Amino acid sequence: MQGAIAGDVIGSIYELHPIKSKEFPLFAPRCCFTDDTVLTVAVADTLLQEGDYAEQFRTYYRRYPHAGYGGGFHRWARSPEAGAYYSFGNGSAMRASPIGFAFPDLPHVRSEARRSAEVTHNHPEGIKGAEATAAAVFLARTGELKHQIRSYLEQQFGYDLSRTPDQIRPDYTFDVTCQGTVPAALCCFLSGSSYEDTVRHAISLGGDSDTLACIAGGVAGAFWGVPGWIWSEAEQRLDDHLRGVIVRFARRFGMA
Repeated sequence: MQGAIAGDVIGSIYELHPIKSKEFPLFAPRCCFTDDTVLTVAVADTLLQEGDYAEQFRTYYRRYPHAGYGGGFHRWARSPEAGAYYSFGNGSAMRASPIGFAFPDLPHVRSEARRSAEVTHNHPEGIKGAEATAAAVFLARTGELKHQIRSYLEQQFGYDLSRTPDQIRPDYTFDVTCQGTVPAALCCFLSGSSYEDTVRHAISLGGDSDTLACIAGGVAGAFWGVPGWIWSEAEQRLDDHLRGVIVRFARRFGMA
Protein backbone atom coordinates (compact mmCIF):
# COMPACT_ATOMS: atom_id res chain seq x y z
CA MET A 1 0.00 0.00 0.00
CA GLN A 2 2.87 2.39 0.72
CA GLY A 3 4.11 1.78 -2.82
CA ALA A 4 0.73 2.70 -4.27
CA ILE A 5 0.44 5.87 -2.20
CA ALA A 6 3.97 7.04 -2.96
CA GLY A 7 3.31 6.41 -6.66
CA ASP A 8 0.15 8.50 -6.50
CA VAL A 9 1.95 11.38 -4.80
CA ILE A 10 4.86 11.31 -7.25
CA GLY A 11 2.56 11.13 -10.26
CA SER A 12 0.07 13.73 -9.03
CA ILE A 13 1.58 16.72 -10.84
CA TYR A 14 1.82 14.90 -14.17
CA GLU A 15 -1.83 13.85 -14.49
CA LEU A 16 -2.81 17.11 -16.19
CA HIS A 17 0.66 17.73 -17.64
CA PRO A 18 1.84 14.33 -18.89
CA ILE A 19 5.44 13.73 -19.87
CA LYS A 20 7.12 11.17 -22.11
CA SER A 21 10.39 10.90 -20.24
CA LYS A 22 11.79 9.10 -17.21
CA GLU A 23 13.92 12.11 -16.39
CA PHE A 24 12.01 14.25 -13.88
CA PRO A 25 12.32 15.24 -10.20
CA LEU A 26 10.79 12.45 -8.18
CA PHE A 27 9.17 14.89 -5.77
CA ALA A 28 8.20 18.45 -6.60
CA PRO A 29 6.78 21.04 -4.16
CA ARG A 30 3.28 20.65 -5.61
CA CYS A 31 3.17 16.86 -5.27
CA CYS A 32 0.20 15.81 -3.17
CA PHE A 33 -2.08 12.87 -2.48
CA THR A 34 -5.14 12.45 -4.70
CA ASP A 35 -8.28 10.33 -4.77
CA ASP A 36 -6.06 7.32 -5.47
CA THR A 37 -4.55 7.60 -2.00
CA VAL A 38 -7.85 8.50 -0.32
CA LEU A 39 -9.65 5.45 -1.67
CA THR A 40 -6.67 3.14 -1.13
CA VAL A 41 -6.71 4.12 2.54
CA ALA A 42 -10.51 3.73 2.55
CA VAL A 43 -10.07 0.13 1.38
CA ALA A 44 -7.47 -0.46 4.10
CA ASP A 45 -9.80 1.03 6.71
CA THR A 46 -12.65 -1.19 5.50
CA LEU A 47 -10.44 -4.25 5.86
CA LEU A 48 -9.38 -3.22 9.36
CA GLN A 49 -12.98 -2.76 10.44
CA GLU A 50 -14.38 -5.62 8.36
CA GLY A 51 -16.82 -3.00 7.18
CA ASP A 52 -18.88 -1.98 4.17
CA TYR A 53 -17.03 -0.60 1.17
CA ALA A 54 -19.82 1.66 -0.07
CA GLU A 55 -20.29 3.23 3.34
CA GLN A 56 -16.56 3.74 3.83
CA PHE A 57 -16.01 5.22 0.37
CA ARG A 58 -18.74 7.76 0.99
CA THR A 59 -17.30 8.58 4.42
CA TYR A 60 -13.89 9.24 2.89
CA TYR A 61 -15.44 11.25 0.09
CA ARG A 62 -17.05 13.55 2.66
CA ARG A 63 -13.75 13.86 4.53
CA TYR A 64 -11.76 14.60 1.34
CA PRO A 65 -14.28 16.05 -1.15
CA HIS A 66 -11.72 17.77 -3.38
CA ALA A 67 -9.22 14.95 -3.95
CA GLY A 68 -9.86 14.69 -7.70
CA TYR A 69 -12.50 12.00 -8.13
CA GLY A 70 -14.05 11.16 -11.48
CA GLY A 71 -17.48 12.46 -12.36
CA GLY A 72 -19.24 9.13 -11.96
CA PHE A 73 -17.81 8.62 -8.49
CA HIS A 74 -18.74 12.19 -7.50
CA ARG A 75 -22.38 11.53 -8.41
CA TRP A 76 -22.41 8.13 -6.71
CA ALA A 77 -20.78 9.37 -3.49
CA ARG A 78 -23.22 12.27 -3.14
CA SER A 79 -26.25 10.01 -3.36
CA PRO A 80 -26.58 7.61 -0.41
CA GLU A 81 -29.08 5.45 -2.26
CA ALA A 82 -27.12 5.16 -5.52
CA GLY A 83 -26.06 1.73 -6.66
CA ALA A 84 -23.09 0.69 -8.76
CA TYR A 85 -22.85 2.54 -12.05
CA TYR A 86 -21.33 -0.14 -14.33
CA SER A 87 -18.00 1.64 -14.57
CA PHE A 88 -14.87 0.18 -16.11
CA GLY A 89 -12.78 3.14 -15.01
CA ASN A 90 -9.41 2.56 -13.40
CA GLY A 91 -10.67 3.68 -9.98
CA SER A 92 -11.47 0.10 -9.01
CA ALA A 93 -7.86 -0.94 -9.60
CA MET A 94 -6.10 2.08 -8.12
CA ARG A 95 -7.57 1.38 -4.67
CA ALA A 96 -7.07 -2.42 -4.57
CA SER A 97 -3.48 -2.81 -3.35
CA PRO A 98 -4.23 -3.29 0.39
CA ILE A 99 -6.27 -6.39 -0.43
CA GLY A 100 -3.13 -8.13 -1.66
CA PHE A 101 -1.68 -7.87 1.86
CA ALA A 102 -4.74 -8.76 3.89
CA PHE A 103 -5.51 -12.33 2.82
CA PRO A 104 -3.54 -15.59 2.85
CA ASP A 105 -4.33 -16.94 -0.61
CA LEU A 106 -5.34 -15.89 -4.12
CA PRO A 107 -8.97 -17.06 -4.00
CA HIS A 108 -9.62 -14.83 -0.97
CA VAL A 109 -7.69 -11.94 -2.51
CA ARG A 110 -9.65 -12.11 -5.76
CA SER A 111 -12.99 -12.50 -4.02
CA GLU A 112 -12.35 -9.46 -1.84
CA ALA A 113 -11.09 -7.42 -4.77
CA ARG A 114 -14.33 -8.19 -6.58
CA ARG A 115 -16.31 -7.13 -3.51
CA SER A 116 -14.39 -3.86 -3.29
CA ALA A 117 -14.91 -3.10 -6.96
CA GLU A 118 -18.51 -3.99 -7.55
CA VAL A 119 -20.04 -1.39 -5.21
CA THR A 120 -19.17 1.13 -7.93
CA HIS A 121 -17.33 -0.57 -10.81
CA ASN A 122 -19.54 -3.55 -11.59
CA HIS A 123 -18.60 -3.71 -15.26
CA PRO A 124 -16.58 -6.91 -15.98
CA GLU A 125 -13.50 -4.84 -16.91
CA GLY A 126 -13.75 -2.82 -13.71
CA ILE A 127 -13.91 -5.98 -11.64
CA LYS A 128 -11.10 -7.60 -13.63
CA GLY A 129 -8.82 -4.60 -13.11
CA ALA A 130 -9.27 -4.72 -9.34
CA GLU A 131 -8.74 -8.47 -9.19
CA ALA A 132 -5.62 -8.33 -11.36
CA THR A 133 -4.07 -5.53 -9.33
CA ALA A 134 -4.73 -7.18 -5.97
CA ALA A 135 -3.53 -10.54 -7.29
CA ALA A 136 -0.32 -8.99 -8.62
CA VAL A 137 0.36 -7.41 -5.22
CA PHE A 138 -0.26 -10.73 -3.48
CA LEU A 139 2.06 -12.62 -5.83
CA ALA A 140 4.75 -9.93 -5.53
CA ARG A 141 4.71 -9.88 -1.75
CA THR A 142 4.69 -13.68 -1.41
CA GLY A 143 7.92 -14.14 -3.37
CA GLU A 144 6.81 -15.12 -6.85
CA LEU A 145 9.27 -14.30 -9.62
CA LYS A 146 8.37 -11.83 -12.36
CA HIS A 147 7.89 -14.47 -15.03
CA GLN A 148 5.53 -16.33 -12.71
CA ILE A 149 3.54 -13.16 -12.01
CA ARG A 150 3.32 -12.38 -15.72
CA SER A 151 2.21 -15.90 -16.57
CA TYR A 152 -0.53 -15.92 -13.95
CA LEU A 153 -1.91 -12.52 -14.92
CA GLU A 154 -1.88 -13.29 -18.63
CA GLN A 155 -3.56 -16.66 -18.17
CA GLN A 156 -6.15 -15.55 -15.65
CA PHE A 157 -7.04 -12.11 -17.00
CA GLY A 158 -6.14 -12.24 -20.67
CA TYR A 159 -3.85 -9.22 -20.54
CA ASP A 160 -0.97 -8.88 -23.00
CA LEU A 161 1.99 -8.12 -20.74
CA SER A 162 4.71 -8.74 -23.32
CA ARG A 163 5.44 -5.11 -24.18
CA THR A 164 8.04 -2.89 -22.59
CA PRO A 165 7.39 0.74 -21.59
CA ASP A 166 9.53 1.84 -24.55
CA GLN A 167 7.16 -0.04 -26.85
CA ILE A 168 4.02 1.29 -25.16
CA ARG A 169 5.06 4.94 -24.74
CA PRO A 170 5.02 6.31 -28.31
CA ASP A 171 1.32 5.67 -28.94
CA TYR A 172 0.03 5.79 -25.38
CA THR A 173 -2.49 8.50 -24.54
CA PHE A 174 -4.48 9.56 -21.51
CA ASP A 175 -6.77 6.65 -20.63
CA VAL A 176 -8.89 6.28 -17.49
CA THR A 177 -10.22 2.79 -18.24
CA CYS A 178 -9.09 -0.34 -16.45
CA GLN A 179 -8.32 -2.07 -19.74
CA GLY A 180 -6.19 0.87 -20.85
CA THR A 181 -4.42 1.40 -17.53
CA VAL A 182 -3.90 -1.86 -15.66
CA PRO A 183 -1.95 -3.82 -18.33
CA ALA A 184 0.26 -0.79 -19.03
CA ALA A 185 0.99 -0.33 -15.33
CA LEU A 186 1.78 -4.03 -14.90
CA CYS A 187 4.16 -3.89 -17.88
CA CYS A 188 5.98 -1.04 -16.14
CA PHE A 189 6.47 -3.21 -13.07
CA LEU A 190 7.59 -6.21 -15.10
CA SER A 191 10.17 -4.06 -16.94
CA GLY A 192 11.30 -2.15 -13.86
CA SER A 193 14.58 -2.75 -12.09
CA SER A 194 13.52 -1.22 -8.76
CA TYR A 195 10.63 0.57 -7.11
CA GLU A 196 11.81 3.96 -8.34
CA ASP A 197 12.48 2.71 -11.87
CA THR A 198 8.98 1.22 -12.05
CA VAL A 199 7.34 4.50 -11.03
CA ARG A 200 9.45 6.43 -13.52
CA HIS A 201 8.38 4.01 -16.26
CA ALA A 202 4.71 4.48 -15.33
CA ILE A 203 4.79 8.25 -15.35
CA SER A 204 6.83 8.37 -18.54
CA LEU A 205 3.99 6.74 -20.50
CA GLY A 206 2.28 10.13 -20.54
CA GLY A 207 -1.15 8.94 -19.46
CA ASP A 208 -3.17 9.05 -16.24
CA SER A 209 0.11 9.40 -14.43
CA ASP A 210 -0.91 9.26 -10.78
CA THR A 211 -3.04 6.17 -11.31
CA LEU A 212 -0.48 4.39 -13.50
CA ALA A 213 2.15 5.06 -10.82
CA CYS A 214 -0.25 4.07 -8.04
CA ILE A 215 -1.00 0.67 -9.60
CA ALA A 216 2.56 -0.04 -10.76
CA GLY A 217 3.98 1.31 -7.51
CA GLY A 218 1.69 -0.86 -5.44
CA VAL A 219 3.03 -4.01 -7.09
CA ALA A 220 6.62 -2.77 -7.09
CA GLY A 221 6.42 -1.88 -3.41
CA ALA A 222 5.21 -5.37 -2.60
CA PHE A 223 8.03 -6.87 -4.69
CA TRP A 224 11.02 -4.72 -3.67
CA GLY A 225 9.78 -2.61 -0.79
CA VAL A 226 9.67 1.19 -0.89
CA PRO A 227 12.97 2.98 -0.20
CA GLY A 228 12.76 4.74 3.14
CA TRP A 229 13.52 8.19 1.78
CA ILE A 230 10.78 7.88 -0.84
CA TRP A 231 8.19 6.84 1.72
CA SER A 232 9.30 9.62 4.06
CA GLU A 233 8.80 12.21 1.31
CA ALA A 234 5.38 10.82 0.42
CA GLU A 235 4.25 10.42 4.02
CA GLN A 236 4.98 14.08 4.75
CA ARG A 237 2.23 14.97 2.29
CA LEU A 238 -0.45 12.99 4.13
CA ASP A 239 -2.58 14.15 7.03
CA ASP A 240 -2.79 12.54 10.47
CA HIS A 241 -5.88 10.50 9.66
CA LEU A 242 -4.41 8.88 6.55
CA ARG A 243 -1.11 8.19 8.32
CA GLY A 244 -2.95 6.67 11.28
CA VAL A 245 -4.86 4.16 9.15
CA ILE A 246 -1.68 3.21 7.29
CA VAL A 247 0.14 2.56 10.58
CA ARG A 248 -2.69 0.41 11.93
CA PHE A 249 -2.89 -1.54 8.69
CA ALA A 250 0.87 -2.16 8.69
CA ARG A 251 0.79 -3.40 12.28
CA ARG A 252 -1.95 -5.86 11.47
CA PHE A 253 -1.05 -7.05 8.00
CA GLY A 254 2.46 -5.80 7.22
CA MET A 255 3.06 -3.99 3.95
CA ALA A 256 5.38 -2.08 1.65
